[in-house]
Amino acid sequence: MTINDTRLTMTVEQAAAALGVSRGTAYEAVKTGQLPTVRIGRRVLVPIAGLRALVGSLSAKDLAADRLLSGEPRP
Repeated sequence: MTINDTRLTMTVEQAAAALGVSRGTAYEAVKTGQLPTVRIGRRVLVPIAGLRALVGSLSAKDLAADRLLSGEPRP
């Protein structure tokens, strides 16, 4: 078992990369409560299980609305 197999959290920057959004967008999602976080000391960490649950809960309607707001073309 490697460390990556046992990690429970990731940084906000790592979560941004995993989601395919900018660092600023990820921190805004933290600020508004859209992205689940835990604070340990001064560090803000994103639970991997919470991130997976968040992505799994997104519906096609949510994704379509996000594309419309961002100006992305329809698939």
